[in-house]
Amino acid sequence: MAVSASPSAAATPGLASPEWGGFDASRTADPGSGAAWRGFSAAVRLGWQMEANWTDPFLFFIFSVAKPVSAALILVVMLGIVAGSQDQEYRSFVVVGTALWSLVLAGIAGLAWSVLDDRERYRMLKYTYVSPADFMLHLLGRGVARVAVGAMGAIITITVGILFLGVPFDVASVDWIGFVVVMVVGIVAIVAIGVMLAAVCLQTRQESWSYPDAVAGAMFLVSGAVFPLAVLPFVGQAIGLVNPLTWWIEGVRMAMFPGGVNAIGGTGSLWTQLTGSLAPDTTTTALVLLATGALVTLAATSIFRISERRARDRGLLDRTTGS
Repeated sequence: MAVSASPSAAATPGLASPEWGGFDASRTADPGSGAAWRGFSAAVRLGWQMEANWTDPFLFFIFSVAKPVSAALILVVMLGIVAGSQDQEYRSFVVVGTALWSLVLAGIAGLAWSVLDDRERYRMLKYTYVSPADFMLHLLGRGVARVAVGAMGAIITITVGILFLGVPFDVASVDWIGFVVVMVVGIVAIVAIGVMLAAVCLQTRQESWSYPDAVAGAMFLVSGAVFPLAVLPFVGQAIGLVNPLTWWIEGVRMAMFPGGVNAIGGTGSLWTQLTGSLAPDTTTTALVLLATGALVTLAATSIFRISERRARDRGLLDRTTGS
Protein backbone atom coordinates (compact mmCIF):
# COMPACT_ATOMS: atom_id res chain seq x y z
CA MET A 1 0.00 0.00 0.00
CA ALA A 2 1.51 3.32 -1.06
CA VAL A 3 1.87 6.02 1.52
CA SER A 4 0.86 9.45 0.31
CA ALA A 5 2.71 12.56 1.36
CA SER A 6 1.01 14.84 3.83
CA PRO A 7 -0.61 17.99 2.38
CA SER A 8 1.72 20.25 4.34
CA ALA A 9 4.82 18.47 3.04
CA ALA A 10 3.57 18.59 -0.52
CA ALA A 11 2.81 22.28 -0.22
CA THR A 12 6.29 23.17 1.02
CA PRO A 13 8.29 24.62 -1.92
CA GLY A 14 11.87 23.51 -2.49
CA LEU A 15 14.80 25.83 -3.09
CA ALA A 16 14.74 24.99 -6.81
CA SER A 17 10.96 25.19 -7.19
CA PRO A 18 9.23 27.92 -9.21
CA GLU A 19 7.85 29.41 -5.97
CA TRP A 20 11.43 30.28 -5.00
CA GLY A 21 12.33 31.51 -8.44
CA GLY A 22 14.12 28.34 -9.51
CA PHE A 23 17.74 27.39 -8.87
CA ASP A 24 20.03 30.36 -8.30
CA ALA A 25 23.44 29.47 -9.76
CA SER A 26 25.05 32.50 -8.10
CA ARG A 27 24.82 30.73 -4.73
CA THR A 28 27.48 28.24 -5.83
CA ALA A 29 29.57 30.66 -7.90
CA ASP A 30 33.04 31.83 -7.01
CA PRO A 31 32.68 34.76 -4.57
CA GLY A 32 35.30 36.65 -6.56
CA SER A 33 38.12 38.97 -5.65
CA GLY A 34 35.88 41.23 -3.58
CA ALA A 35 35.17 38.50 -1.04
CA ALA A 36 38.83 37.48 -1.02
CA TRP A 37 39.87 41.05 -0.29
CA ARG A 38 37.31 41.35 2.51
CA GLY A 39 38.61 38.15 4.08
CA PHE A 40 42.21 39.32 3.76
CA SER A 41 41.52 42.76 5.24
CA ALA A 42 39.58 41.21 8.12
CA ALA A 43 42.54 38.92 8.82
CA VAL A 44 44.88 41.93 8.82
CA ARG A 45 42.69 43.78 11.33
CA LEU A 46 42.44 40.68 13.51
CA GLY A 47 46.20 40.17 13.38
CA TRP A 48 46.83 43.77 14.37
CA GLN A 49 44.45 43.57 17.33
CA MET A 50 45.97 40.31 18.51
CA GLU A 51 49.51 41.58 18.04
CA ALA A 52 48.68 44.73 20.01
CA ASN A 53 46.83 42.63 22.61
CA TRP A 54 43.98 45.13 22.37
CA THR A 55 46.06 47.68 24.24
CA ASP A 56 46.46 51.43 23.86
CA PRO A 57 48.03 52.21 20.43
CA PHE A 58 50.60 54.62 21.85
CA LEU A 59 51.70 52.16 24.52
CA PHE A 60 51.97 49.43 21.92
CA PHE A 61 54.01 51.74 19.69
CA ILE A 62 56.54 52.33 22.47
CA PHE A 63 56.77 48.62 23.18
CA SER A 64 57.22 47.74 19.50
CA VAL A 65 60.13 50.09 18.86
CA ALA A 66 61.95 49.59 22.17
CA LYS A 67 63.40 46.19 21.27
CA PRO A 68 64.94 47.02 17.85
CA VAL A 69 66.24 50.38 19.01
CA SER A 70 67.86 48.89 22.11
CA ALA A 71 69.40 46.09 20.00
CA ALA A 72 70.86 48.65 17.61
CA LEU A 73 72.28 50.69 20.49
CA ILE A 74 73.92 47.60 22.00
CA LEU A 75 75.51 46.63 18.69
CA VAL A 76 76.76 50.16 18.02
CA VAL A 77 78.41 50.33 21.45
CA MET A 78 80.00 46.93 20.90
CA LEU A 79 81.17 48.05 17.46
CA GLY A 80 82.73 51.20 18.88
CA ILE A 81 84.73 49.13 21.36
CA VAL A 82 85.82 46.46 18.89
CA ALA A 83 86.33 48.46 15.69
CA GLY A 84 87.84 51.56 17.24
CA SER A 85 88.79 54.00 14.48
CA GLN A 86 86.81 52.02 11.87
CA ASP A 87 83.60 52.41 13.87
CA GLN A 88 82.13 55.06 11.55
CA GLU A 89 82.69 52.90 8.47
CA TYR A 90 80.69 49.99 9.88
CA ARG A 91 78.04 51.95 11.76
CA SER A 92 75.56 52.22 8.91
CA PHE A 93 76.22 48.55 8.09
CA VAL A 94 75.18 47.44 11.58
CA VAL A 95 72.24 49.82 11.99
CA VAL A 96 70.64 48.87 8.66
CA GLY A 97 71.13 45.15 9.26
CA THR A 98 69.66 45.34 12.76
CA ALA A 99 66.69 47.40 11.60
CA LEU A 100 65.85 45.09 8.72
CA TRP A 101 66.12 42.02 10.91
CA SER A 102 63.12 43.16 12.93
CA LEU A 103 61.16 42.77 9.69
CA VAL A 104 62.55 39.26 9.24
CA LEU A 105 61.58 38.22 12.76
CA ALA A 106 58.07 39.60 12.36
CA GLY A 107 57.52 37.99 8.96
CA ILE A 108 58.93 34.56 9.79
CA ALA A 109 57.31 34.29 13.20
CA GLY A 110 54.00 35.94 12.29
CA LEU A 111 52.50 33.16 10.19
CA ALA A 112 53.87 30.31 12.32
CA TRP A 113 52.61 31.84 15.55
CA SER A 114 49.22 32.46 13.91
CA VAL A 115 48.87 28.72 13.39
CA LEU A 116 50.03 27.94 16.92
CA ASP A 117 47.86 30.62 18.51
CA ASP A 118 44.72 29.41 16.78
CA ARG A 119 45.43 25.73 17.40
CA GLU A 120 46.95 25.66 20.89
CA ARG A 121 45.78 28.79 22.66
CA TYR A 122 42.41 29.81 21.22
CA ARG A 123 41.33 26.40 19.82
CA MET A 124 39.99 28.16 16.72
CA LEU A 125 42.09 26.72 13.90
CA LYS A 126 39.46 24.21 12.77
CA TYR A 127 36.79 26.93 12.63
CA THR A 128 39.10 29.25 10.72
CA TYR A 129 39.86 26.51 8.23
CA VAL A 130 36.21 25.81 7.39
CA SER A 131 35.34 29.50 7.08
CA PRO A 132 34.61 30.86 3.57
CA ALA A 133 37.95 32.70 3.40
CA ASP A 134 40.93 30.88 1.89
CA PHE A 135 43.11 29.48 4.68
CA MET A 136 46.42 30.67 3.20
CA LEU A 137 44.95 34.12 2.53
CA HIS A 138 43.85 34.31 6.16
CA LEU A 139 47.34 33.44 7.39
CA LEU A 140 48.88 35.96 5.01
CA GLY A 141 46.61 38.66 6.43
CA ARG A 142 47.63 37.76 9.97
CA GLY A 143 51.28 37.82 8.93
CA VAL A 144 51.01 41.20 7.22
CA ALA A 145 49.91 42.76 10.50
CA ARG A 146 53.07 41.49 12.21
CA VAL A 147 55.23 42.66 9.29
CA ALA A 148 53.72 46.13 9.68
CA VAL A 149 54.80 46.16 13.32
CA GLY A 150 58.29 45.05 12.31
CA ALA A 151 58.44 47.74 9.61
CA MET A 152 57.53 50.38 12.17
CA GLY A 153 60.42 49.26 14.38
CA ALA A 154 62.81 49.22 11.41
CA ILE A 155 61.94 52.79 10.43
CA ILE A 156 62.40 54.02 13.98
CA THR A 157 65.74 52.21 14.32
CA ILE A 158 67.16 53.74 11.14
CA THR A 159 65.86 57.18 12.14
CA VAL A 160 67.52 56.93 15.55
CA GLY A 161 70.74 55.80 13.87
CA ILE A 162 70.76 58.79 11.52
CA LEU A 163 69.76 61.42 14.10
CA PHE A 164 71.61 60.24 17.21
CA LEU A 165 74.22 57.63 16.25
CA GLY A 166 76.02 59.52 13.53
CA VAL A 167 75.05 57.27 10.62
CA PRO A 168 75.93 59.23 7.44
CA PHE A 169 72.88 59.63 5.21
CA ASP A 170 72.37 61.69 2.07
CA VAL A 171 68.84 61.75 0.66
CA ALA A 172 70.08 62.81 -2.78
CA SER A 173 72.36 59.77 -3.11
CA VAL A 174 69.66 57.19 -2.36
CA ASP A 175 68.55 54.99 -5.26
CA TRP A 176 64.84 55.19 -4.49
CA ILE A 177 63.67 53.03 -7.40
CA GLY A 178 66.14 50.29 -6.50
CA PHE A 179 65.17 50.62 -2.84
CA VAL A 180 61.46 50.12 -3.55
CA VAL A 181 62.05 47.15 -5.87
CA VAL A 182 64.42 45.40 -3.48
CA MET A 183 62.21 46.08 -0.48
CA VAL A 184 59.07 44.67 -2.14
CA VAL A 185 60.83 41.51 -3.39
CA GLY A 186 62.51 41.03 -0.01
CA ILE A 187 59.25 41.28 1.95
CA VAL A 188 57.65 38.73 -0.39
CA ALA A 189 60.58 36.38 0.26
CA ILE A 190 60.26 36.89 4.03
CA VAL A 191 56.55 36.07 3.94
CA ALA A 192 57.31 33.00 1.81
CA ILE A 193 59.74 31.72 4.43
CA GLY A 194 57.06 32.36 7.04
CA VAL A 195 54.59 30.32 4.97
CA MET A 196 57.02 27.40 4.92
CA LEU A 197 57.47 27.61 8.67
CA ALA A 198 53.68 27.73 9.13
CA ALA A 199 53.48 24.56 7.03
CA VAL A 200 55.97 22.91 9.37
CA CYS A 201 53.99 24.01 12.43
CA LEU A 202 50.85 22.43 10.99
CA GLN A 203 52.60 19.06 11.27
CA THR A 204 54.57 19.43 14.49
CA ARG A 205 53.49 19.09 18.07
CA GLN A 206 55.42 20.06 21.16
CA GLU A 207 58.02 22.82 21.32
CA SER A 208 56.73 24.38 18.10
CA TRP A 209 56.66 27.81 19.73
CA SER A 210 60.46 27.95 19.64
CA TYR A 211 60.77 27.10 15.95
CA PRO A 212 60.42 30.67 14.59
CA ASP A 213 63.15 32.01 16.87
CA ALA A 214 65.38 29.04 16.10
CA VAL A 215 64.99 29.44 12.34
CA ALA A 216 65.45 33.21 12.49
CA GLY A 217 68.55 32.83 14.65
CA ALA A 218 70.10 30.33 12.24
CA MET A 219 69.39 32.58 9.25
CA PHE A 220 70.75 35.61 11.12
CA LEU A 221 74.14 33.91 11.18
CA VAL A 222 74.36 33.42 7.41
CA SER A 223 72.56 36.52 6.13
CA GLY A 224 75.23 39.17 6.59
CA ALA A 225 73.00 41.23 8.86
CA VAL A 226 75.66 42.51 11.26
CA PHE A 227 78.92 41.07 9.89
CA PRO A 228 80.21 40.21 6.39
CA LEU A 229 79.90 36.66 5.12
CA ALA A 230 83.67 36.52 4.59
CA VAL A 231 84.20 35.84 8.30
CA LEU A 232 82.30 32.53 7.96
CA PRO A 233 83.70 29.24 6.63
CA PHE A 234 82.95 28.46 3.00
CA VAL A 235 79.98 26.26 3.93
CA GLY A 236 78.33 29.12 5.79
CA GLN A 237 79.09 31.52 2.94
CA ALA A 238 77.56 29.12 0.41
CA ILE A 239 74.35 28.95 2.44
CA GLY A 240 74.32 32.72 2.66
CA LEU A 241 74.69 33.11 -1.11
CA VAL A 242 71.52 31.08 -1.77
CA ASN A 243 69.60 32.85 0.98
CA PRO A 244 67.35 35.62 -0.42
CA LEU A 245 67.58 37.52 2.86
CA THR A 246 71.30 38.04 2.29
CA TRP A 247 70.69 39.71 -1.07
CA TRP A 248 67.74 41.69 0.27
CA ILE A 249 69.68 43.22 3.14
CA GLU A 250 72.64 43.94 0.86
CA GLY A 251 70.37 45.47 -1.77
CA VAL A 252 68.81 47.83 0.76
CA ARG A 253 72.27 48.83 2.01
CA MET A 254 73.49 49.54 -1.53
CA ALA A 255 70.39 51.63 -2.28
CA MET A 256 70.49 53.69 0.92
CA PHE A 257 74.25 53.92 1.53
CA PRO A 258 76.08 53.49 -1.80
CA GLY A 259 79.78 52.80 -1.46
CA GLY A 260 79.49 51.32 2.03
CA VAL A 261 80.80 48.06 3.41
CA ASN A 262 79.73 45.04 1.36
CA ALA A 263 78.52 41.94 3.20
CA ILE A 264 78.80 39.45 0.33
CA GLY A 265 82.16 39.98 -1.33
CA GLY A 266 85.58 40.99 -0.08
CA THR A 267 89.08 39.62 -0.05
CA GLY A 268 89.10 35.88 0.59
CA SER A 269 85.31 35.55 0.27
CA LEU A 270 83.63 32.71 -1.56
CA TRP A 271 81.93 35.18 -3.90
CA THR A 272 85.29 36.61 -5.02
CA GLN A 273 86.75 33.17 -5.59
CA LEU A 274 83.75 32.05 -7.65
CA THR A 275 83.23 35.18 -9.75
CA GLY A 276 86.57 36.98 -9.66
CA SER A 277 84.88 40.26 -8.69
CA LEU A 278 85.44 41.95 -5.36
CA ALA A 279 81.72 42.48 -4.73
CA PRO A 280 78.42 42.15 -6.63
CA ASP A 281 77.04 45.28 -8.27
CA THR A 282 73.50 46.64 -7.92
CA THR A 283 72.13 44.83 -10.98
CA THR A 284 73.59 41.48 -9.94
CA THR A 285 72.22 41.89 -6.42
CA ALA A 286 68.71 42.63 -7.71
CA LEU A 287 68.74 39.74 -10.20
CA VAL A 288 69.95 37.19 -7.64
CA LEU A 289 67.37 38.46 -5.17
CA LEU A 290 64.62 38.01 -7.77
CA ALA A 291 65.81 34.49 -8.60
CA THR A 292 66.20 33.26 -5.03
CA GLY A 293 62.99 35.00 -3.94
CA ALA A 294 61.01 33.38 -6.76
CA LEU A 295 62.36 29.93 -5.88
CA VAL A 296 61.52 30.37 -2.21
CA THR A 297 58.01 31.62 -3.02
CA LEU A 298 57.25 28.68 -5.34
CA ALA A 299 58.64 26.21 -2.83
CA ALA A 300 56.65 27.78 0.00
CA THR A 301 53.36 27.59 -1.92
CA SER A 302 53.87 23.92 -2.81
CA ILE A 303 55.02 22.92 0.67
CA PHE A 304 52.13 24.70 2.35
CA ARG A 305 49.50 23.09 0.12
CA ILE A 306 51.00 19.64 0.74
CA SER A 307 51.14 20.26 4.49
CA GLU A 308 47.59 21.62 4.52
CA ARG A 309 46.25 18.55 2.71
CA ARG A 310 48.13 16.17 4.99
CA ALA A 311 46.95 18.01 8.12
CA ARG A 312 43.36 17.86 6.89
CA ASP A 313 43.54 14.16 6.04
CA ARG A 314 45.09 13.21 9.38
CA GLY A 315 42.91 15.41 11.55
CA LEU A 316 45.73 17.67 12.70
CA LEU A 317 43.72 20.86 12.23
CA ASP A 318 41.33 20.12 15.12
CA ARG A 319 43.87 18.47 17.41
CA THR A 320 45.47 20.25 20.37
CA THR A 321 48.97 18.96 21.08
CA GLY A 322 49.41 20.51 24.52
CA SER A 323 52.69 22.14 23.54
